[in-house]
Amino acid sequence: MKRFFKNAFFYILIAFISFALVASQAITRHMVMANIQNTANCLIAPSVDDRNLIINCTNLPQRVISPTPNLPPIPNPNLTDKERFLAAITGHLPTIPAPNTFEYILLRAYGAVFINQKPEIKLPPKVVFNNEQETKQFQSTLTLSKVNGTSNCYLQKSAADALNIAMQVQIPLKSGYGASDCTRSFATNLRFWQKYANRNTLEQVQLGKETKILGVVAPPGTSQHLWGLAVDLRVSNEVQKQALNKNGWYRTVEYDTLHWTYVGLPPERLTQFGFQNKVVGGINYWITPL
Repeated sequence: MKRFFKNAFFYILIAFISFALVASQAITRHMVMANIQNTANCLIAPSVDDRNLIINCTNLPQRVISPTPNLPPIPNPNLTDKERFLAAITGHLPTIPAPNTFEYILLRAYGAVFINQKPEIKLPPKVVFNNEQETKQFQSTLTLSKVNGTSNCYLQKSAADALNIAMQVQIPLKSGYGASDCTRSFATNLRFWQKYANRNTLEQVQLGKETKILGVVAPPGTSQHLWGLAVDLRVSNEVQKQALNKNGWYRTVEYDTLHWTYVGLPPERLTQFGFQNKVVGGINYWITPL
């Protein structure tokens, strides 16, 4: 009799364990299917009132929902180069200068920076600063960062970060002095203008009768260097050029071979924003289509 009860207890125990395993597997399958359904639901934007779905989505592992990379929108490809460029800068420049004005001439020569789509980049509200005070006021709003391996070269942080990556291939500054090669003061911009030009030259530029000088020196208050988005470099080989281009830096001022502008776009997207490639003296420039 004792043996009978012992055997009965053994079989009951086996049956209970088997039932528990089956139930556990069923629960696991149910949980897996529920998680799959929750994930699928989360891929569809829930309404504000669907609180249960919002809670379920909140509890999902972070890696389930991968955010789409924040790429800048591409202007309408059916537009002309000029129309695409202007459409892209309209949100950055409050007032687009009228054609044939001094400001428009400057926008054509130095306006490449206004295409920059990075939200952390600070762009000037106009193409000409009238004096040192306006320049300092704008520069006081910038977040500047030092370029590695330099003594006094500061640029807007995103521009400096991109340049630091490119300069891993060793690209020297033009003169080695950051205060002139990188972000400049209004006084430095004026000093360079007075070195290469005069009042009569400025009048000729304002009338649209002289533009080549803009590839040598920028009129007072108009240099991209004032905005922390330009640097003068001695680039001597293709490896250096490709490193700069890959990190959003390009020659954008025609005839100025030493001047590099931080556009912040990869090379394959430049034409999408209206930029035109022009070769002058064997040098590639990406210029505005104005």
